Amino acid sequence: MTDADPIITPRTVGVARERERIKIRVVDPDDALIIGGGALSATAMTWLVYGRLLPLTGGLGFWVSWYVVFVGIVWACTHQLRGAMAARDMVARVVIWSGGVAVLVPLLLVVGYTIGRGYHALRLNFFTEDQRYVGALSKSTDGGGAHAIIGTLQQIGIAMLISVPLGAFSAVYLSEVKGRLARPLRTATDAMSAVPSIVAGLFVYAVWILTFGQEQTGFAGALALSVLFLPTVTRTSEVVLRLVPGGLREASLALGGGEWRTTSRVVLPTARSGLATAVILGMARVIGETAPLILTIGGAFVINANPFSGKQDSLPYFVYRLVRFPQEAQIDRAWTGALVLLMLVLVLFVIARVIGGRGPDH
Repeated sequence: MTDADPIITPRTVGVARERERIKIRVVDPDDALIIGGGALSATAMTWLVYGRLLPLTGGLGFWVSWYVVFVGIVWACTHQLRGAMAARDMVARVVIWSGGVAVLVPLLLVVGYTIGRGYHALRLNFFTEDQRYVGALSKSTDGGGAHAIIGTLQQIGIAMLISVPLGAFSAVYLSEVKGRLARPLRTATDAMSAVPSIVAGLFVYAVWILTFGQEQTGFAGALALSVLFLPTVTRTSEVVLRLVPGGLREASLALGGGEWRTTSRVVLPTARSGLATAVILGMARVIGETAPLILTIGGAFVINANPFSGKQDSLPYFVYRLVRFPQEAQIDRAWTGALVLLMLVLVLFVIARVIGGRGPDH
């Protein structure tokens, strides 16, 4: 050891590790080169081995083989340049990114295809007119879906008025009270979560329409949707309430607040954004349901603003009915209805996020 050699001490080792610390959510040029080069190398190697040397065919097998080779090349290159720890981190990063892309790409394809098929017949009159004067020879831009939009908003609104308070109170009971009925209530909620949507429609049809002699209305459809809405709100709200720190409850009780005041003034406001997310998930669960509405709302071609009297339409049922017509114009209207349904979901999500606000840590 000479005077020019550095003295290795725990302090110098710690400084070196600090300088080489892996940066989360940061992609430097070397990482980009490794990933890009690994993708090109995996493509060439898989094409040579899978498509030329081995008697294998099929697109699925090709892409699975390509992904395995790609991950192996990325690991080998990173291990050679930076060591085993960095190689494991890079592989984990690639796998997580791949999972995100695998989820995002189908969603973008569905949304893009719906936009591509539905925007041709999308005009302003689609939001203001119904199908009263639409015939077999009418153009796809004639008439509109105002009756279906009104029906969807009313049915979802009534389902929310029924399910959100019941779901929130049930979640508070399961999370805060924890009484004797907590176990049966949780079991019933889990069972309702697994109920097929058509069974919910059959239940409302058998009880509300056949037994009580009521007619098919928008309210009957809202009852069927609330059966599907309630367990989602209950389970999600319970999870959100359990995430509230116990120290907040203890501080409120120590200051003299009762259980109800602690729940209403501390726990629920703290979990406000999470509860809004629970409502969002509930809406996403039911807003596109068609099966329970086939048996309960009856369907209509004109505007019926009274959900408690007469048959009513909704956007999912509107799409289901029109896509079965042989006329191309009706099919185009169905795709336009699907596009409007996507737009409506986006608007509802934005409204819910504005109402929910940001989390308590902000």
